[in-house]
Amino acid sequence: MMESLFYMAGFVAFTATVLSLSRTNATHALIYLIISLLAVAVMFYLMGAPFAAALEIVVYAGAIMVLFVFVIMMLNLGQAGEQRERQWLAPRIWIVPTLLALILLVEMALAITQISGTTSGVEVTPKEVGLTLFGPYLLAVEIASMLLLAGLVGAYHLGRRSIDRSRQS
Repeated sequence: MMESLFYMAGFVAFTATVLSLSRTNATHALIYLIISLLAVAVMFYLMGAPFAAALEIVVYAGAIMVLFVFVIMMLNLGQAGEQRERQWLAPRIWIVPTLLALILLVEMALAITQISGTTSGVEVTPKEVGLTLFGPYLLAVEIASMLLLAGLVGAYHLGRRSIDRSRQS
């Protein structure tokens, strides 16, 4: 039973990733990417790594959403952007992501009801993860944070330039 749930989550992850790569609209691609990340979190949980699953959701799906909100706020495309956004958020666009998310929800419900006790032989605490991240991998974590900061500053400047050009026109 657990094996079939794992393959279903893999199918959802693969489908959502392909849909994310094939969308021309950044908003739709991001929604599918988040579904894909949630499916990977389900796969981690089914493999006996609930902490890794939680990190997958918090770090990847959560961070991507926050970054996306910042980019939208910085670009602030005005009335034309709002009109385009209303078209993008039509209910029919949400059918496939909702279906994939419901599959993941059913899988998680089945997995939670069927798994009893600990899911892996070794317990990993958040403290151990923190000590590992900020011990031997401190440089990698700092480089990743600097890359994210550079991306944020770059998006701000690109958005600022396009807004300034539109005001001059």
